[in-house]
Amino acid sequence: MKLIGDGSLLLGLGAFGISNILKTFTEASATKLTSSTISNGMNIRPFQVNVPEAELVELRRRVSATWFPERETVTDASQGVQLATIQKLARYWATEYDWRKVEDRLKALPQFITNIDGLDIHFIHVRSKHENALPLIVTHGWPGSIIEQLKIIDPLTNPTAHGASASDAFDIVIPSMPGYGFSGKPTTTGWGPARIARAWVELMKRLGYTKFVAAGGDWGGVVTDLMGAQAPPELIGIHTNFPGIFPPEIDKALRIGGSLPSNLSAEEKAASDRLADTYKHVGYAVWMGSTPQDAIGLVDSPVGLAAFVIDHDPRSYALIARSFDGLPEGLTRDDILDNLTHYLLTNTGVSSGRLYWEYKGSYFDVKNVSIPVAVSFFPDEIYTMPRSWAERAYPKLIYYNKVDKGGHFAAWEQPQLYSEEVRAGLRPLRK
Repeated sequence: MKLIGDGSLLLGLGAFGISNILKTFTEASATKLTSSTISNGMNIRPFQVNVPEAELVELRRRVSATWFPERETVTDASQGVQLATIQKLARYWATEYDWRKVEDRLKALPQFITNIDGLDIHFIHVRSKHENALPLIVTHGWPGSIIEQLKIIDPLTNPTAHGASASDAFDIVIPSMPGYGFSGKPTTTGWGPARIARAWVELMKRLGYTKFVAAGGDWGGVVTDLMGAQAPPELIGIHTNFPGIFPPEIDKALRIGGSLPSNLSAEEKAASDRLADTYKHVGYAVWMGSTPQDAIGLVDSPVGLAAFVIDHDPRSYALIARSFDGLPEGLTRDDILDNLTHYLLTNTGVSSGRLYWEYKGSYFDVKNVSIPVAVSFFPDEIYTMPRSWAERAYPKLIYYNKVDKGGHFAAWEQPQLYSEEVRAGLRPLRK
């Protein structure tokens, strides 16, 4: 990423060989930087994205030119994304989908880039109009992006418009993780979730926040847990819908096929069974965790990326497939393609996957978090969350609730419900 003559930012997109211009906001932007940020001389540059039409034309051409495989030999999704589903997705992507709608939504939001530890970090920063709003940093996962959190910005920053109290307001910061979206791509090793956790603390301090909270799911849950384990004094608590709660010995037994303790409760045994099944469906993580550079097709083929991404887990795939059958439930066709197009235009199909290579720990086991924690359990998550384990994993558990609906992409699928959970879970920390 570099500056060009007119002061814009230039981001080279290797996927299609055409450059994408990210135009900066002018100094007259309504977005406000804090006085402490300015006085401290922090390098925070406001910007917005403006994708050249030629990029979108080339994307549609590539989608239309896809070479499809033959139909699966089964009547279900046990062999992966079904041919009929991916063909429906491709037809809509090539002929009807309009990227400009989500681009306009992004342009309406205050977005910035700042350099932390030698890497450019992109983030959305929306301040609430309400006094005493609680600063919150929310982290996405894979195969997600900032697109996941767009629906929760207004409910969290403007709660009175969504049936909640002004006292529940948040200032919200939504960063793109390294290698994702408009953030820089690490050129050396070392950018694992623990380093990201430290970078997020620096980002919040750079924005002038002396006390704040954090939340996230998927990788965002791991990053948020590690922020809680690092326990910087500025971080007063976390909310997670992807908590690290499994006792390490049980998580290890499930990964390697070992025996489980005989004294598990019925709920703990059911949770173990669900996680054992999940471990059978994480081939994407194994591949990216071993040889992410082999995934060139995720950069070169839009439909190849789509098939790889939408088969994250059986419950999420069913939700996504329904949307292309005309039965949107939580996610629409445009939701799915907003995220996929974001990956393609930023050429992050491979760079995002390197996070799996960087991380050598478990996603699901206890991270030794010592600060207050709120847990929201969405029933279609890839594992279940016994309260007994949550209480053991988080000695300062301040909130635990199992909601009625929603799955792995909770903020994206159920933004109103997710926002209610974040408000309720972190409310005790406002006192």
